[in-house]
Amino acid sequence: MAEQKDYNFVTEYDQYLFGTGTHYDIYNKLGAHPLTHDGKKGVYFAVWAPNAEAVHIVGDFNNWNEDATPMDRLEPLGIYELFIPGFKEGQIYKYCITTEKGDKIQKVDPFAFQAEKRPNNASIVTDISGFRWTDKKWMENRMHFSARKDAMSVYEVHPGSWMRHPVTEEDEDGYYNYRELAVRLADYVKEMGYTHIELMGIAEHPFDGSWGYQVTNYFAPTSRHGSPQDFQFFVNYMHRNKIGVILDWVPAHFPRDAFGLAEFDGTCLYEYADPRKGEHPDWGTKVFDFGKTEVKNFLISNALFWTEKYHVDGLRVDAVASMLYLDYGREDGQWVANEYGGNENLEAIEFFKHLNTVVKGRNPGVVMIAEESTAWPKITDQAQYGGLDFSLKWNMGWMHDFLEYMKLDPLYRKGSHNKMTFAMTYAYSENYMLVLSHDEVVHLKCSMVEKMPGLYDDKFRNLMVGYAFMFGHPGKKLLFMGQEFGQHREWSEARELDWFLLAKDRNRWMKDYVKDLLHLYKNNKCLYEYDCWPEGFEWINPNDGDRSIFSFVRHSENGKNNLLFVCNFTPVARPDYRVGTTCRRKHTLVLNSDDPRYGGEGKDRPRTYKPVKSECDGRPFSIAYDLPAYGVAVFKF
Repeated sequence: MAEQKDYNFVTEYDQYLFGTGTHYDIYNKLGAHPLTHDGKKGVYFAVWAPNAEAVHIVGDFNNWNEDATPMDRLEPLGIYELFIPGFKEGQIYKYCITTEKGDKIQKVDPFAFQAEKRPNNASIVTDISGFRWTDKKWMENRMHFSARKDAMSVYEVHPGSWMRHPVTEEDEDGYYNYRELAVRLADYVKEMGYTHIELMGIAEHPFDGSWGYQVTNYFAPTSRHGSPQDFQFFVNYMHRNKIGVILDWVPAHFPRDAFGLAEFDGTCLYEYADPRKGEHPDWGTKVFDFGKTEVKNFLISNALFWTEKYHVDGLRVDAVASMLYLDYGREDGQWVANEYGGNENLEAIEFFKHLNTVVKGRNPGVVMIAEESTAWPKITDQAQYGGLDFSLKWNMGWMHDFLEYMKLDPLYRKGSHNKMTFAMTYAYSENYMLVLSHDEVVHLKCSMVEKMPGLYDDKFRNLMVGYAFMFGHPGKKLLFMGQEFGQHREWSEARELDWFLLAKDRNRWMKDYVKDLLHLYKNNKCLYEYDCWPEGFEWINPNDGDRSIFSFVRHSENGKNNLLFVCNFTPVARPDYRVGTTCRRKHTLVLNSDDPRYGGEGKDRPRTYKPVKSECDGRPFSIAYDLPAYGVAVFKF
């Protein structure tokens, strides 16, 4: 009679589900789990290493003796398991894998919930089940959240460089703990009016300069800022303050670090074996094998892990194009075509459909966001209609055109007027998010304000007009930290933001202006509820290239509280400016960039405007407005 296995151990059914790629909670079985077995407290270990000759557990507990603690092999999948009585939470360990060639390599646990802070890299036994969540109301409301119809203004944050403590001998980094970061960040985000934060670099990574995009521990929040329980506190605190939390998630690649996933059991277990598919020449990293069910299960269960065990509200999936295209970043001869001779990775396509339908199906309201830089069709269409089923797609085309236009001397902008209007020709082909991300303020690209032409004041006034255009344009919004107050230096992960700049008038005025834009956005449904439908946007005059002025209306679903935007992208005042409008009801000026609060001249101007029957811009009614240089005017009607 076969021995009865403990329920908490890996069962034959677990192996079946893992082998078919549908064990969505596999992290509850693989990894290290404190439990009681046969009346003894200890830790159960399980690791998938099918091509290993043997696997041992090593750590301080056995003086890192590679032969002292062998694990038992389970068939048919080649999972190794062992229960060690007396092993406690907080102890460190690795797996010593004997390869088919007889070599011994030490690897961290792919499913470990915690890892040592760099430069150390051992896995740490931890139990994340005991945290007391108090965000029930948020989680209930989240089930009804719509990425298409609800407000989303995202503050992209790198926790290690948002704010830091002064460096000391005892603390050479000055990192905030997740708990204190939660309080400081929540206060700031609420003041500014963002609805969500997006965190870079949360999954454990050894190299600071990768910003968290070269992950070695997919199930472990980085120990730079504390424990997994500290991160649970962080998310819980954000939810108590009505702030959504999105994580950067990186299934596109993983680094070659000897202790990580690369050639895990002595063979290409997690990555494609063919280097033409399994290596990124540009990044020097490995590519997950999307054709292997267990690998897809690893990634999908990881996405579910963050959304279900840490209550994360969304994942921004990095570098989607690099997974969709077999020839991404590769020259001729460096890639292999699919079975039909094309450059599409058919296995990655299936993976995304599986990933997004499962994550959103099990967690209504969770947002899956694609950073996808090409014209791949149906990124946000449903899987049943041939789409990849993402909730939103970063609009990289809009970002590129917008920045190219904004960098131009105003004298030459009239020759590139279409760069600011072109995005509306495809605005409803996907569900878009407009982004000015960290990628745009590093590697000698200049900070956002330093991209702007002109002298000091001109740079800020240019950026103010640009931000107003962005917040009026259809699409959810994302700004990277520091952009809201006009940081001058490029961002660096090695230091905190230049908060001292808020002692200067221009930076403080910029922060107040962005804050008012964010609150205007959040408090007016017309700026978000019709983002994905053409009924929500109407050009008044998209063709005023000679004066570089854009005017448009954002319509609400019920026809109430619509907003008319006028944006002047030149340093030339237009005191005789007239703009057409769609109705004769009074228009109320709700945002004026010339306000002294933003460093404007503060010219006295009416708060309400009554349209007159005077044709302009093809409309029967119009209003006259003294439009200042680099002026922005937003009217509610």
